[in-house]
Amino acid sequence: MLGRTTEPSSLGVHSLESYEPLIGRERIERILKKADKIRDLHIVHVSSTFYGGGVTEILTPLTLIMNTIGIETGWRMIQGTPAFFNITKKLHNALQGNALHLTADEIRLFEQITFENALRLHVEDRDVIIVHDPQPLALISQFPDRMSPWIWQCHVDLSEPHPQTWDYIRKFVEQYQTAVFSLPEYRQDLATKQHFIAPAINPFSEKNCDLSDDQILDWLTRHQIPIDRPIIAQVSRFDPWKDPVGVIEAFRKASKEVDCTLVLLGNLALDDPEANVVLETIRKSADDRTIVLTVDDATLVNALQRKATVILQKSTREGFGLTVTEAMWKGAAVVGGNVGGIKRQITDGENGFLVDSVDQAAQRIVQLIKNPDLRERLGTAAKETVRQNFLMSRLVEDWIDLLSNFGTDSEAPASSLLARSAST
Repeated sequence: MLGRTTEPSSLGVHSLESYEPLIGRERIERILKKADKIRDLHIVHVSSTFYGGGVTEILTPLTLIMNTIGIETGWRMIQGTPAFFNITKKLHNALQGNALHLTADEIRLFEQITFENALRLHVEDRDVIIVHDPQPLALISQFPDRMSPWIWQCHVDLSEPHPQTWDYIRKFVEQYQTAVFSLPEYRQDLATKQHFIAPAINPFSEKNCDLSDDQILDWLTRHQIPIDRPIIAQVSRFDPWKDPVGVIEAFRKASKEVDCTLVLLGNLALDDPEANVVLETIRKSADDRTIVLTVDDATLVNALQRKATVILQKSTREGFGLTVTEAMWKGAAVVGGNVGGIKRQITDGENGFLVDSVDQAAQRIVQLIKNPDLRERLGTAAKETVRQNFLMSRLVEDWIDLLSNFGTDSEAPASSLLARSAST
């Protein structure tokens, strides 16, 4: 296994040492010292896809860095039919407030596919099992004799979950030893312990690393994105909660005062059956000044976020909003919906703007296009906000802290994790 003695140059962007210029040597040493306490652990994450969406953006660098510092960390993916993922998307939407009534047949299918996945996963020999979001949530019910702790991490906006859906979900959540949410505002009435860990980005990835002006121009030219007018961009999954139609409306209002181009860039996550429907709605709403791209290319995202005059993330619900973090890291002027985790990142008027309506979004677009000094001031503050709070090194430390705390509670179940923790 790779350990902390591995040369950083051989690990590239997956090395914790790569963060030293950003966070300092003292903090690197502190994280490595903490890691010593749990270096013998075998951990596995379980999610619904390796591609598309914030969970993937988090787990890709998190699992790699954990392994390079000597904490064996795996990542498994559940499988399912389109009907199964249609149900889990309904659950996702209901957790964010949509009304939902699952039929008996839908519940039966959800639990049957969960049972089939449990037969494949073979996670019983892991010291900690971390399950992400509603898709694989019910897996825990298939391991009644489990000894190791299971953790459920929910990445969605739980500020106002649909009550009946939450009642159904709760019976699974309360089988977990700990539930992890992105923000304290998402706390629920649970018998299970709750913990709060905000997401973070990898600043060295293709999506976030520095690009030259020539590289930016090359990537935009490849995808026929004109640069003769200011670019307004939103980068996100094609999801109703991202309010792409509201973005188009705000752009149309703003373009009556300023000449600009709108670019909507997103991907079609494999576990999101709504994406194609939303994409078709966007295309019907867009005019000839709107460019809609479904290109799966991290460097294109990087180039677009660096070149855009204004970055929008006009979500109506948002668990956290990593696309906001990514754009802020690039020093962009960001206008975000005044919801969920976006409010935790943007301080209105200091490092970006928060908006509650289409009209407000349009007004901020016009203001930012007309005021380059304001864009620069907000962008400088935005990048510093991310450096201090939302880099992957902080997320790694948060998880090490949480995993280290297992075994301090006398009510915790006996497990291999507790035995290992006691021996270190």
